[in-house]
Amino acid sequence: MTNVSIIGVGQTKVKEHWDTSLRHLAWYAIEAALDDAHTTDIDAVFVGNMLGGELSKQNHLGALVADFAGLRGVEAIRIEAADASGGAAFRQAVLAVESGLVQTALVVGVEKMTEEMGAPATAALSTALDADYETIHGLTLAGMGALLMRRYMHEYGVDVSDFAGFSVNAHANGALNPLAMYRNRLKPERFAAAPQVAEPVSLFDMAPGGDGAAAVIVTRHERALDMVPQPVRVAGSALATDTLALHDRKDVLWLAAAERSAKQAMIQAGISPEDVDLFELHDSFTVMAALSLEACGFAARGEGWRLARDGEIGRNGRIPVSTFGGLKARGNPAGATGVYQIVEVALQLRGQAGDCQVPDARIGMAQNLGGSGATAVTHILRVD
Repeated sequence: MTNVSIIGVGQTKVKEHWDTSLRHLAWYAIEAALDDAHTTDIDAVFVGNMLGGELSKQNHLGALVADFAGLRGVEAIRIEAADASGGAAFRQAVLAVESGLVQTALVVGVEKMTEEMGAPATAALSTALDADYETIHGLTLAGMGALLMRRYMHEYGVDVSDFAGFSVNAHANGALNPLAMYRNRLKPERFAAAPQVAEPVSLFDMAPGGDGAAAVIVTRHERALDMVPQPVRVAGSALATDTLALHDRKDVLWLAAAERSAKQAMIQAGISPEDVDLFELHDSFTVMAALSLEACGFAARGEGWRLARDGEIGRNGRIPVSTFGGLKARGNPAGATGVYQIVEVALQLRGQAGDCQVPDARIGMAQNLGGSGATAVTHILRVD
C-alpha cells in the first residue's frame, strides 16, 4: 500500500474536438480536477501523451501544459509509453509523491487523435509497434489485433460471435455515460455483421480513436484526509514490459507484462483477483479484453471470452469491466486513456459514477496497455 491518495479528478468528453487545441483540452480537464480538489497548490505536472509530435506537431508538452494552466515554473514533463502513456504518467506521479520529494502532483492525459485521418493516423498509431521488424512490413495495430484474434480463435475453438459480449457490454455502459464518444447500444447479432477492418477484426471489435483529456491530482494520504471528504487510496502501482515485437514472445497469447504488473500491484495492495469490485481494462480490441482477464487472474487461459458471453462483466456481474464504456464506447484518446481509467475507478469508489455506478464498489483496478501489450501499467485503488 502506498502513502498516496487521489484528491481531485477531471475529464472532458471524448469526441472530435476540431476547434480545441491540445493545451485547451488539457486545461479543461485540469481546471475540473483543481476545482474537485479545492486546491491550486501543485508541485509537479506529469503529462501522458502518445502522438502530440506526430499528429499535432507539438512536443515539449510538459512546459506547454504547465504554462497554459497557470503553473509556470513548476516541474513538468511528458511521459510516453505508446497508448499506456496515461497510466505511466500516473505511476510517475505516485512515485514522486511516495518519494517525499513532491507534495502534490498533477497528472493530465491529453490526446488529439483526429488531427489527421486515414493513412497518416494509422501510420502514427503504428509507431507503438516495432519499426524495424513489424511496421516496415506493413503491420498496423489493427493488423496486430487481427493476428492475435485469429490465433486465439484457432487455439481455443472460438468464433467471432463469441467476442460480442465485450462490445455489447461496453456500449450498454457507454450509453449511460454523457462523456462517452459513442452512446449507442449494440445488439449481439449486429456484432459479427460489422464491416471488416483487418479480418477477423471488425469495426465493432476495435476501439475508436478520439480527442480528450483527463486529469488526476494526488498527494500524501494523511494530507488528503484533511483536504477532501473521501480520498481514494492508491493501494498498488506497478509497470512491467514485454518484448516489443509479437514474434519475439514465447507465447503470443499470454500478456506477460499484464500478468506481472497485475501481480505486483495486487501484492502491494494485499488483495487477490476475488477482492476486485471492478476492472477498467484496455479493450482496444475485444481479444485484448479476453487476454487481459486471463493474464490478471480473472479467468483461466482461453476462457476470458466466456465471462463476456455469460454476462459476468456487467455492472452487476462477477467482475464488471468497461463501466463507463471502456475504450470501445467511451473512446480511446491514446495517451490519455490510462488517466481516464483512473478517473473512472475513482468516481466508482467515491460513489459518484451516476447511472454507471457499480454497487458497493470499494476496490477497483485499472490496467493500461501499450501497443500489443509491450507495456502494462496496473493500479489498484480503494476507499476505506
